[in-house]
Amino acid sequence: MNRINYQAELDRLIEHLPDRRRRLFLHSCCAPCSSYCLEYLRRYFEVTVFYYNPNITLGEEYRHRVEELRRLVERMNEEARTDRGENRILLEEGPYEPERFLEAVRGLEDCPEGGERCFVCYELRLREAAQRAAAGGYDFFTTTLTISPMKNAEKLNEIGRRLGEEYGVTCLPSDFKKKGGYQRSIELSREYGLYRQDYCGCAFSRAEAQRRRRP
Repeated sequence: MNRINYQAELDRLIEHLPDRRRRLFLHSCCAPCSSYCLEYLRRYFEVTVFYYNPNITLGEEYRHRVEELRRLVERMNEEARTDRGENRILLEEGPYEPERFLEAVRGLEDCPEGGERCFVCYELRLREAAQRAAAGGYDFFTTTLTISPMKNAEKLNEIGRRLGEEYGVTCLPSDFKKKGGYQRSIELSREYGLYRQDYCGCAFSRAEAQRRRRP
Protein backbone atom coordinates (compact mmCIF):
# COMPACT_ATOMS: atom_id res chain seq x y z
CA MET A 1 0.00 0.00 0.00
CA ASN A 2 1.34 3.44 -0.97
CA ARG A 3 1.77 5.80 1.97
CA ILE A 4 0.07 9.16 1.68
CA ASN A 5 2.35 12.19 1.48
CA TYR A 6 0.41 14.52 3.76
CA GLN A 7 2.86 17.39 3.27
CA ALA A 8 2.27 17.21 -0.49
CA GLU A 9 -1.49 17.24 0.17
CA LEU A 10 -1.07 20.36 2.32
CA ASP A 11 1.04 22.06 -0.35
CA ARG A 12 -1.68 21.42 -2.95
CA LEU A 13 -4.40 22.69 -0.62
CA ILE A 14 -2.49 25.90 0.12
CA GLU A 15 -1.81 26.45 -3.57
CA HIS A 16 -5.56 26.47 -4.26
CA LEU A 17 -6.70 28.55 -1.30
CA PRO A 18 -8.89 31.50 -2.28
CA ASP A 19 -7.49 34.99 -1.92
CA ARG A 20 -9.25 35.62 1.37
CA ARG A 21 -7.58 34.35 4.51
CA ARG A 22 -8.94 31.12 5.94
CA ARG A 23 -9.24 30.51 9.69
CA LEU A 24 -7.28 27.62 11.20
CA PHE A 25 -7.72 26.15 14.69
CA LEU A 26 -4.34 24.63 15.51
CA HIS A 27 -4.05 22.21 18.41
CA SER A 28 -0.66 22.71 20.08
CA CYS A 29 1.20 20.20 22.22
CA CYS A 30 4.01 22.62 23.21
CA ALA A 31 5.94 25.72 22.17
CA PRO A 32 8.89 23.98 20.42
CA CYS A 33 6.61 21.95 18.17
CA SER A 34 4.45 25.01 17.49
CA SER A 35 7.34 27.26 16.49
CA TYR A 36 7.87 26.02 12.93
CA CYS A 37 4.18 25.24 12.41
CA LEU A 38 3.28 28.85 13.23
CA GLU A 39 6.10 30.31 11.17
CA TYR A 40 4.84 28.30 8.20
CA LEU A 41 1.06 28.49 8.60
CA ARG A 42 0.64 32.14 9.59
CA ARG A 43 1.44 33.14 5.99
CA TYR A 44 -1.64 31.36 4.70
CA PHE A 45 -4.13 31.24 7.58
CA GLU A 46 -5.50 33.27 10.44
CA VAL A 47 -4.30 30.92 13.17
CA THR A 48 -5.74 30.36 16.63
CA VAL A 49 -3.42 28.15 18.68
CA PHE A 50 -5.34 25.84 21.00
CA TYR A 51 -3.46 24.45 23.99
CA TYR A 52 -5.29 21.37 25.23
CA ASN A 53 -3.17 18.60 26.76
CA PRO A 54 -4.88 16.66 29.57
CA ASN A 55 -2.23 13.97 29.12
CA ILE A 56 0.30 16.12 31.02
CA THR A 57 0.24 14.52 34.44
CA LEU A 58 2.10 17.10 36.52
CA GLY A 59 0.38 20.44 37.00
CA GLU A 60 3.71 22.28 37.24
CA GLU A 61 4.82 20.80 33.92
CA TYR A 62 1.50 21.75 32.34
CA ARG A 63 1.81 25.39 33.45
CA HIS A 64 5.43 25.59 32.32
CA ARG A 65 4.55 24.41 28.83
CA VAL A 66 1.55 26.68 28.39
CA GLU A 67 3.49 29.73 29.57
CA GLU A 68 6.27 28.92 27.11
CA LEU A 69 3.68 28.76 24.34
CA ARG A 70 2.22 32.08 25.46
CA ARG A 71 5.69 33.64 25.41
CA LEU A 72 6.36 32.27 21.93
CA VAL A 73 3.08 33.63 20.53
CA GLU A 74 3.76 37.05 22.04
CA ARG A 75 7.26 37.15 20.52
CA MET A 76 6.05 36.03 17.11
CA ASN A 77 3.29 38.64 17.15
CA GLU A 78 5.80 41.35 18.08
CA GLU A 79 7.94 40.30 15.11
CA ALA A 80 5.07 39.86 12.62
CA ARG A 81 5.71 41.52 9.26
CA THR A 82 2.73 42.44 7.12
CA ASP A 83 4.99 42.83 4.06
CA ARG A 84 5.60 39.07 4.29
CA GLY A 85 1.90 38.34 4.80
CA GLU A 86 2.40 37.20 8.40
CA ASN A 87 -0.86 37.18 10.35
CA ARG A 88 -1.07 37.81 14.07
CA ILE A 89 -1.66 34.66 16.09
CA LEU A 90 -4.38 34.13 18.68
CA LEU A 91 -4.02 31.78 21.66
CA GLU A 92 -6.78 29.83 23.38
CA GLU A 93 -6.12 27.68 26.43
CA GLY A 94 -8.43 24.74 27.04
CA PRO A 95 -9.20 23.25 30.47
CA TYR A 96 -6.64 21.16 32.28
CA GLU A 97 -8.34 17.77 32.69
CA PRO A 98 -5.76 15.09 33.62
CA GLU A 99 -8.51 12.89 35.04
CA ARG A 100 -10.15 12.80 31.61
CA PHE A 101 -6.97 11.44 30.06
CA LEU A 102 -6.48 8.83 32.78
CA GLU A 103 -10.05 7.62 32.35
CA ALA A 104 -9.66 7.43 28.56
CA VAL A 105 -6.53 5.26 28.75
CA ARG A 106 -7.70 3.04 31.61
CA GLY A 107 -6.56 -0.52 30.86
CA LEU A 108 -3.87 0.68 28.43
CA GLU A 109 -1.32 1.68 31.04
CA ASP A 110 1.15 -1.03 30.00
CA CYS A 111 0.96 -0.35 26.26
CA PRO A 112 4.33 0.58 24.74
CA GLU A 113 4.95 4.21 23.86
CA GLY A 114 3.61 4.94 20.39
CA GLY A 115 0.91 2.26 20.61
CA GLU A 116 -2.80 2.12 21.31
CA ARG A 117 -2.64 4.31 24.43
CA CYS A 118 -1.11 7.11 22.35
CA PHE A 119 -3.78 6.72 19.68
CA VAL A 120 -6.48 7.19 22.33
CA CYS A 121 -4.63 10.29 23.52
CA TYR A 122 -4.43 11.65 19.96
CA GLU A 123 -8.17 11.29 19.57
CA LEU A 124 -8.94 12.86 22.94
CA ARG A 125 -7.05 16.02 22.05
CA LEU A 126 -8.10 16.18 18.42
CA ARG A 127 -11.77 15.66 19.28
CA GLU A 128 -11.72 18.68 21.59
CA ALA A 129 -10.06 20.70 18.83
CA ALA A 130 -12.56 19.57 16.18
CA GLN A 131 -15.53 20.38 18.41
CA ARG A 132 -14.26 23.88 19.14
CA ALA A 133 -13.26 24.52 15.55
CA ALA A 134 -16.74 23.59 14.37
CA ALA A 135 -18.43 25.67 17.08
CA GLY A 136 -16.22 28.66 16.24
CA GLY A 137 -16.88 28.51 12.50
CA TYR A 138 -13.28 27.76 11.55
CA ASP A 139 -12.44 26.55 8.05
CA PHE A 140 -9.84 24.03 9.22
CA PHE A 141 -8.31 22.39 12.26
CA THR A 142 -5.14 20.35 12.69
CA THR A 143 -2.39 19.60 15.24
CA THR A 144 1.29 20.34 15.72
CA LEU A 145 1.83 16.73 16.82
CA THR A 146 2.80 15.61 13.31
CA ILE A 147 6.07 17.55 13.54
CA SER A 148 7.49 15.02 16.01
CA PRO A 149 9.44 12.05 14.61
CA MET A 150 8.05 10.12 17.61
CA LYS A 151 4.40 10.65 16.60
CA ASN A 152 2.45 8.63 14.03
CA ALA A 153 1.50 11.20 11.39
CA GLU A 154 -0.55 8.69 9.42
CA LYS A 155 -2.67 7.84 12.47
CA LEU A 156 -3.05 11.51 13.41
CA ASN A 157 -4.30 12.38 9.92
CA GLU A 158 -6.63 9.39 9.89
CA ILE A 159 -8.18 10.41 13.23
CA GLY A 160 -8.36 14.05 12.20
CA ARG A 161 -10.11 13.28 8.93
CA ARG A 162 -12.68 11.09 10.70
CA LEU A 163 -13.39 13.71 13.35
CA GLY A 164 -13.60 16.40 10.70
CA GLU A 165 -16.34 14.45 8.96
CA GLU A 166 -18.10 13.91 12.28
CA TYR A 167 -18.11 17.61 13.24
CA GLY A 168 -18.34 19.17 9.80
CA VAL A 169 -14.98 20.97 9.75
CA THR A 170 -12.05 20.10 7.49
CA CYS A 171 -8.93 18.59 9.05
CA LEU A 172 -5.91 20.18 7.41
CA PRO A 173 -3.60 17.36 6.24
CA SER A 174 -0.15 17.67 7.77
CA ASP A 175 3.21 16.09 8.29
CA PHE A 176 5.09 19.10 9.57
CA LYS A 177 8.36 17.22 10.06
CA LYS A 178 8.76 17.12 6.27
CA LYS A 179 10.72 19.72 4.28
CA GLY A 180 13.05 20.27 7.22
CA GLY A 181 10.22 21.24 9.57
CA TYR A 182 11.48 19.32 12.58
CA GLN A 183 15.02 20.67 12.18
CA ARG A 184 13.63 24.20 11.82
CA SER A 185 11.69 23.75 15.07
CA ILE A 186 14.98 22.95 16.84
CA GLU A 187 16.57 26.09 15.37
CA LEU A 188 13.62 28.26 16.42
CA SER A 189 13.63 26.72 19.90
CA ARG A 190 17.24 27.84 20.29
CA GLU A 191 16.48 31.27 18.82
CA TYR A 192 13.60 31.87 21.27
CA GLY A 193 15.20 30.03 24.19
CA LEU A 194 12.28 27.63 24.49
CA TYR A 195 12.03 24.86 27.06
CA ARG A 196 12.27 21.53 25.21
CA GLN A 197 10.88 18.65 27.28
CA ASP A 198 12.19 15.12 26.75
CA TYR A 199 8.86 13.31 27.14
CA CYS A 200 5.36 13.71 25.75
CA GLY A 201 3.66 14.61 29.00
CA CYS A 202 1.90 11.65 30.60
CA ALA A 203 3.24 9.69 33.55
CA PHE A 204 3.88 6.71 31.28
CA SER A 205 6.06 8.61 28.78
CA ARG A 206 7.85 10.32 31.69
CA ALA A 207 8.71 6.94 33.23
CA GLU A 208 10.03 5.72 29.88
CA ALA A 209 12.17 8.86 29.48
CA GLN A 210 13.60 8.31 32.96
CA ARG A 211 14.45 4.70 32.07
CA ARG A 212 16.29 5.91 28.93
CA ARG A 213 18.38 8.33 31.00
CA ARG A 214 19.62 5.64 33.37
CA PRO A 215 23.26 4.59 32.77
